[in-house]
Amino acid sequence: MKFLRIGARVLLATLMAVGSAAAATCSNATLIGVFGFLNSGFDSPGVPGASVGQYNFDGAGNVSGSFTHSSNGTISNLTFTGTYAVAKNCTGSMTLNNSNGTTEHHSFVIDDAKKGLQLIRTDSTQIKSGFALAQGAVTCGLTGIKQTFAFNVSGTNNTIGAIAGVGQLNMDGNGHITSGTLTLSLNGTLGTFPVTGTYTENTGCTGTEMVQPTGLSASNFNFVVVNGGKEVLLIETDALTTVAGNAQQ
Repeated sequence: MKFLRIGARVLLATLMAVGSAAAATCSNATLIGVFGFLNSGFDSPGVPGASVGQYNFDGAGNVSGSFTHSSNGTISNLTFTGTYAVAKNCTGSMTLNNSNGTTEHHSFVIDDAKKGLQLIRTDSTQIKSGFALAQGAVTCGLTGIKQTFAFNVSGTNNTIGAIAGVGQLNMDGNGHITSGTLTLSLNGTLGTFPVTGTYTENTGCTGTEMVQPTGLSASNFNFVVVNGGKEVLLIETDALTTVAGNAQQ
């Protein structure tokens, strides 16, 4: 019986030690390389805003990158530099100095086996949250490899109102969307449409996309590639729209 009690204590102590070690495994070095990000919400109360872009973390507390931002349908393309700090418990903070002279502050939690972030903007006038995913090992560009993506987007159009869409795109690897479908809700009015289109993709894993539903105006997007090429993050670049989402293989 004494042996069992000692064994139980040793086991408990071992489990506690392992748990403590596992809970304190993050540092600035945890974040290194390119992460694509998407955040959305409000630039100020009642003013919709969304951003899609890339963070480039150096593993030593410095970050740079670029993003496309929609503020109530006004589109801008910005670059930034900044700093970040990661605590042992895998929480952190980030300050970004944008090329338009604005400064952003974010808090985040690292997740997905250290390949992702959950983010919230912490500036008092902003009401935004989002996420980031590691770009991963991928060869970007027009590689000639055919891919099929399921996608969803949502947001607002200043003329129509609320917008949501879900569909599938067949990409030929050479810049053409050969076929696809889109189920679209325009302020509650539903319809399903065949789609075609075109796209570009560069070696830096960013690109553009034009989706043409039959009988409707085309929608244009900027995107970033994440998750080893299995996923892209999208933001619409048409004026008067604040629409973003993602697509997955």
